[in-house]
Amino acid sequence: MISRLLIYLFCYPLALLPMCLLYVLAGPLYLVLNHVIRYRRKVVDENLKNSFPEKSVSELRRLRNRYYWHLSQIVVEMFKMLVMSRRNLKRRYYCSNPELVNQYFRQGRSVILMSSHYNNWEWMILALDEMFEHHGVGVGKPNSDKGFEKTVNRARTRYGTEVVFADTVRETFEQYDSQHVPVAYMMLSDQSPNSKKRCYVTRFLNQTTGVIFGAEHFARKYNIPVLYYEVVKERLGHYRVDVHVIADNPAEWDEYAITQKYVELLEKTIRRDPPYWLWSHRRWKFHFPSPIPQPINY
Repeated sequence: MISRLLIYLFCYPLALLPMCLLYVLAGPLYLVLNHVIRYRRKVVDENLKNSFPEKSVSELRRLRNRYYWHLSQIVVEMFKMLVMSRRNLKRRYYCSNPELVNQYFRQGRSVILMSSHYNNWEWMILALDEMFEHHGVGVGKPNSDKGFEKTVNRARTRYGTEVVFADTVRETFEQYDSQHVPVAYMMLSDQSPNSKKRCYVTRFLNQTTGVIFGAEHFARKYNIPVLYYEVVKERLGHYRVDVHVIADNPAEWDEYAITQKYVELLEKTIRRDPPYWLWSHRRWKFHFPSPIPQPINY
């Protein structure tokens, strides 16, 4: 109840401000997050240090500061998501090659879009159903605050995207497959796994890492093409989505090969522009022994 009141009394009025004024507010927010409350500072420092051991202390500090500045911008952009018009969304968030995705729609095939919490992922949820010819479905983790979740999802889904969570995702795949409805499933696969025993272990950003493989599981089960999309920040408040094919016929791929390919593509994206990934996320909660190399057939 309190969180919903906070959204309506604080977030919605802020969302009505022009973007230029919201970005002005990002300045004080940056100072608060980085220097006053030091939001998850230890987590950010440890993640950056372990991921980039070749960087000096001063380089890591500059990277950390750039991350907090980017995070502050993402926060105010999330406010704007609550009231952003279709026209404004399409102007600020677009796909460079939608035809690559739409070709599968014309074949009557669904697609799984794998990506991560990189650049603005919330606007992708809002734009998904409009961006491609498929029906858009965002797959996410439920929030412990159900009132907050309901309010935010109302904003996320107002342009047609459907949001489902882990407890209903199996039924969702089954339903749309049986009805032969082409769906574009957006699956952010960079979260820390819920179970140490149920994940794929590999090397990612210089660390032994457990990776969730739900996207690959459903892709192989229903033979749904898997695509990787990366969100490129062209300038302040403007993003471009570039889509790449990982697997056209996942049923023919070896187990974990799709997940491994995704990890490699994600690492390239992060290394190209490190500040734009969600470094304050507790990504490496679990520790694993060094993984045994597995033969992968791409």
